[in-house]
Parts: sequence; structure tokens; C-alpha cells
Amino acid sequence: MANRSDARVILIAGPTASGKSAIALALADEVGAEIVNADALQVYRDLSVLSARPSASEEARAPHHLFGHVDGSVRYSVGGWARDAAATLASIAARGRPAIVVGGTGLYFRALTEGLSEAPDIAPSVRAEAEARLAAIGLAAFRAEVIAADPAMARLKPGDRQRHIRAWEVHRATGRPLASFQTGGAPIIDSPAARLILEPPRTDLYRAIEARFDAMMAAGALDEARTLAARGLDPALPVMKAVGVTELLDHLAGRLILDEAISLAKQSTRRFAKRQMTWFRNQTPDWPRAASAGAGAAALMAQLRGL
Repeated sequence: MANRSDARVILIAGPTASGKSAIALALADEVGAEIVNADALQVYRDLSVLSARPSASEEARAPHHLFGHVDGSVRYSVGGWARDAAATLASIAARGRPAIVVGGTGLYFRALTEGLSEAPDIAPSVRAEAEARLAAIGLAAFRAEVIAADPAMARLKPGDRQRHIRAWEVHRATGRPLASFQTGGAPIIDSPAARLILEPPRTDLYRAIEARFDAMMAAGALDEARTLAARGLDPALPVMKAVGVTELLDHLAGRLILDEAISLAKQSTRRFAKRQMTWFRNQTPDWPRAASAGAGAAALMAQLRGL
């Protein structure tokens, strides 16, 4: 069920270490918002340092939700997050406060804005074909094609370009209507007050990743990994396969010296960030972009003033 207070929900997404949390905190100070996590690693209680969860001082500046609320022994799912997020957003709305949803997990944002879906990721070539078709025939005719292939998409707002493209490309790629994949109901929100993809230049992002991992090590990342290893959890669990965790566990097991583990962890984080950027580029092409935290905060405030 869509949140009826969509006009008070702000979405901030982007790759790891891009500065999303700084924007969220600054904006929360400005508009009196509560912050909701949309990062699949920051949900785990065991990964305070290694997931770069907000610090105690940062959490004191604004209420934070869905951070560190899941035990590492749990295989937390997108569906679980969607249920928790829906309840959290409803609670924030009932208090009459805005909500800022911030994180780097694209599937969480998709569940939030499109509803749960088992539809596969779509190749960039199919996305390009969809956009070319839309440009060639216009949104009204494109909408008619979408509804002809997938009558359930008549529920889409006529001007919702992104969701029409999503329905068209899924049918094109799979031969099945998008509705046949959507088993989790309607989106949690329909029309956020503002949204943003924070997308710094790659060299700046990689520099921030390396500096942040050094800061994590200074803050006790190795001890956190040691505590996690002592739990004897299934190595296939998400918490055990987290970026940075795998490399430090290999060091603790004697398979890597510490310098090697740190170097590989930074490399893994850079690759992870690159995958995140690719996902957001392909799956959220119509979201506003910003290359820095300052520009992102300004863009969001401009959207909010335009309501």
C-alpha cells in the first residue's frame, strides 16, 4: 500500500563512500527529518565499523531507523526490508515528520518505488531500445504499447515515464508482463518529495573509499571482524560475505598478511562501488544527479522548494 505522506519522503541513493550520509544529516537538520537506512550491510548489528554505520554522535543529531537492527545469523531479504521500511515510514508520517531514505542498495529503492518484483535486471541494450522507442513515438503511444502488452500497467500515472519504460523493457526482455513478476503488491511510496543519485567523479570516489577503509581500520575494523569470526556463522551468510569482511577474515585465518588484506578490501570496495554506479545509471536514469555532497544538498532543497 502506498504511503499517503509521499510528499514528505526524500530519497538519497548512490555508491558506497559517496557522501550520502552527510547529505542526509544536513538535510535532516534543515527540515527536521528522521533517517531510514536503505543499505543492505548497515542493517547488520555485527557490522558497525565495517559497514560505515552512522556514529553515535551522528545518530544523536536525528532519529535513525533500520540501522544495525538485524543479527548477523539472519539472511535478511529485500522483502524483509520492504516490510520494515513500510512500517517505519508509516510511523514517521504518524509523528508528522519528514523521512529521508538513504543508502546504496538499488533493490531496496526499487522495492520502495515499484513494489517487490522478481523481474530480472535488464541489459543496457534493452533499456536503450525502450528509451529510443519512447523518443520515437511519444509517451502517449508508448503507454498504449505498454498497456497492450501488460494491461495491469493501466494503473500507472500517464506521465510516469520511468515505470512505463520498466514495464516495456521487462516485456521485451522476457516475453512476460511486468505484472507477472510483481508478487509483493504496490509500491510503498508513489511520489517522493525529492530524490537524488549522488555520483562523484570516479577518481574522487576511489580516493574516498581508500581513506574511509583506513579510518575503519583505525576505528577497530579488525577487532570487529575477529568478533564476527568467533561466532562461527555460516560463511555463506550475507554478513560473512560483506565487502571488507571477507578479506579481514582471510587475514585472521592466516591466509593473507594484513597489508594484503587491506589492499584487497579496498580493491573489492572499488569494484562494488563501480557495480552500484552501473546499476543506478541503468535502472534510475531519470533521477537527478549530483557530483558532490554540497551540490546534492542544494539539488534536494531546490526540489523541496518546488513542491
